[in-house]
Amino acid sequence: MTADLSTPGASGARQVRYPRAALAARAARVLRDNDTGSVITAAPRLYPHMWSWDAAFISIGLARLDVHRAIAELQTLFRAQWRNGMVPHIVFTETDAYFPGPDRWGTDTAEDGPSNVRTSGICQPPVHAIAVQRVLEIARMSSPADRIEAERFARDIWPKLYAWHRWLVRFRTPGSSGLVAIVHGWESGMDNSPRWDVPYAAVEPGSGLPPYVRTDLRVVGDGERPTDREYDRYLWLIEEMRRANYDQREIVRGSSFLVGDVFITALFAISCDVLVELGKEFEQPPDLLRDLEDWAAKARAAVAASCHAVSGLARDRDLRTSRWLDTQTIAGFAPLLCGGAPDGVQLRLLSLLDSDRWCGHPGLLAPVPPSVSPLRPGFTPRRYWRGPQWPVVVWLFSWAFDRRGWHERARGLREGGIRLTDDGSFGEYYQPFTGEPLGSVDQSWTAAVVLDWLCTG
Repeated sequence: MTADLSTPGASGARQVRYPRAALAARAARVLRDNDTGSVITAAPRLYPHMWSWDAAFISIGLARLDVHRAIAELQTLFRAQWRNGMVPHIVFTETDAYFPGPDRWGTDTAEDGPSNVRTSGICQPPVHAIAVQRVLEIARMSSPADRIEAERFARDIWPKLYAWHRWLVRFRTPGSSGLVAIVHGWESGMDNSPRWDVPYAAVEPGSGLPPYVRTDLRVVGDGERPTDREYDRYLWLIEEMRRANYDQREIVRGSSFLVGDVFITALFAISCDVLVELGKEFEQPPDLLRDLEDWAAKARAAVAASCHAVSGLARDRDLRTSRWLDTQTIAGFAPLLCGGAPDGVQLRLLSLLDSDRWCGHPGLLAPVPPSVSPLRPGFTPRRYWRGPQWPVVVWLFSWAFDRRGWHERARGLREGGIRLTDDGSFGEYYQPFTGEPLGSVDQSWTAAVVLDWLCTG
């Protein structure tokens, strides 16, 4: 079969399945087309800036094409790192075709903000050490020159990664749960997940909320995106941060939204492990390595302690009310990423993941986990993080399963991820039953993880 390499439509029908070589060529073209010369934009129309965890995944795919360019992408992101160590969730380019933009965030006067670049005032999941290690692995399989450059880069960026992890410990582990806290659902990366419905319900936008016009609905249908009521809450939380002038301790003390995020905590634990491995290889200070080992152990224990006694699913915790949040989403499988839970709990979770409630549901186009179980009330197959399948999440689980020695499971997720995306649209997320690409197409991080899968074999 000869595939047309033009951009596929997003009409909902799977018009073509690309052979693997052609799919890889399309993925490479998406990354090149979205390259402004300084950053790979997250998507050409909907997301014209650099997003933190997008950039991590994008660098992994880029390394399959050009190790030097992959390194440059991560360097650009970390040049925007705040002086206190935070890696911001958006680094803005010159375009104003996105809302909320830098003026709405108002971080220019923040004491710890970076110089000569405009950013948002929150973070995203800490997957960057994973990306650095993956780029290094790919470089070592590429050429001696790539290996030398990647090793120099890994050594140079290590202190910045450590500072980023230290920031999470200093400012985002309040209380006794041990979970890494978020002050906005956007920090989780899973913006409108039902995980946040209860804590968001307690956010009451005040009369001082400035008016706004959403730009996302000009590109994506309303049925796929968060509602206006949700956006009011999102923007009110930004107002609270601005009024605190991005003083992190004041934000954690007074934010209307403060939730221990079990998925981020699991990623933090495994990222600390990776950073220890890199630190040992590149002879970083032993006391800093001990810090990371301690942080990883505490985070892993917090994930294990969150598991529900019956289902085994890990739970977030509303830190304002000191209550567990029992919403069942993909985040509930966090212990499978980082380990630490008792073997019986992990076996229960693996069985649940395989069942018809998740990957084994007979209606799924591809046997990979949706963001919410299709059998749960409130499952919405087309609305963002309330049902669709996300290739980047599939990549995280496949990578973690390989790391844990579960190679057949990892391979199954890779194959399922390729099946989900082999129409070549590289959607932001997908309708689980039809495979319709949703959100934006030609999404850079989707193209990147598919390219990594295809090159992994």
